[in-house]
Amino acid sequence: MCDILNVLMGRRSVRKYRKDPVPEELLEKILEAGLYAPTGMNRQQTIILKITDPDTVRSLGFINGRLMGSEGMDAFYGAPAVLAVLSPKDDPTAVEDGCSVIANMLNEAASLGLGSCWIHRGKKQFETPEGQEILRRAGIDPDAYLGIDNVIVGYADGPQPEAAPRKEGRIFSL
Repeated sequence: MCDILNVLMGRRSVRKYRKDPVPEELLEKILEAGLYAPTGMNRQQTIILKITDPDTVRSLGFINGRLMGSEGMDAFYGAPAVLAVLSPKDDPTAVEDGCSVIANMLNEAASLGLGSCWIHRGKKQFETPEGQEILRRAGIDPDAYLGIDNVIVGYADGPQPEAAPRKEGRIFSL
């Protein structure tokens, strides 16, 4: 088995984090992996908003939790960093490109020994007035970009979850 397959098979979603910040050099590697994700016609229009300010991370996590129907819940599970993925609203492959970026970042985080989790509701969180204000503060026009989803990153607080057995009957051939 090659190294990448080991990373893919070993990566798990982490839902409990230590408060320790992620070193900037590790976040930069994760962001670079996202920038090298395949995109439709190689347009490379997807952008990533790196959020490490604790107040902003928690605020966005509570917005996301509220959208999930859990008022007062930090949907980012205490992670110290959030990498929010957005694409231009007029990009015909916005969602697909954003998902490709997310997958690359999740796997790079795992390769670096960090915990991560894909957190949904990215579109809705940036449609809220509070979410739009976060984008504006970062210099991103909320009318021009569609929130795809989020990658939360940090050091896992506890053991790495085990992989569930893979379901049978998911590959077909002609």
